[in-house]
Amino acid sequence: MAQSQRDVIEILTHDHREVEQMFAELEGLRGVTDEQGRTRRKDLVDQATIELVRHSVAEEAEVYPRVKEKVSEAEAERAKQEHAEAEITMKRLESLQPEDPAFDEQLATLMREIREHVAEEEGQMFPHMRTIFSADELMEIGAKVERVKKMAPTRPHPSAPDQPPGDKALGPVAGLFDRMRDAISGRGTDD
Repeated sequence: MAQSQRDVIEILTHDHREVEQMFAELEGLRGVTDEQGRTRRKDLVDQATIELVRHSVAEEAEVYPRVKEKVSEAEAERAKQEHAEAEITMKRLESLQPEDPAFDEQLATLMREIREHVAEEEGQMFPHMRTIFSADELMEIGAKVERVKKMAPTRPHPSAPDQPPGDKALGPVAGLFDRMRDAISGRGTDD
């Protein structure tokens, strides 16, 4: 039996909840210094990064252009700027290990950035989208978001273009290389 299609807001809200669960577990592991705890923290950060990058790329490719066109250019641009800031933080975090002094600082910055972004999207952008887009449009955008997430990069690429045509041309290529690197290294293959 096929899974019923969710609209774009349901998809993105579900993504937000998944990442928040990872953040909550990471907060619970703060201060854990044994090998197993450090490994779990790094795995969780990698998994959260994978989800956040895929989510961001899909929003930038399919959601924000529509929001800019029909809802608010300012909301779309603010959200893209928040993504850019979080991507830089993820890139810094990617090179750190849990025992590095800067790890907890960068992780706290990322969690703050993402939580603020989620609050703005769910408090402002999503309600605006519900009033302006039809149910069919929200479903159509949702299907496109799901397709993009399957091909999207899994690692932060802060210097990659986030505007057409560069984002649409380079995104799948970066995604392919990221997934190959992940497969070789075992990154993102949480239990």
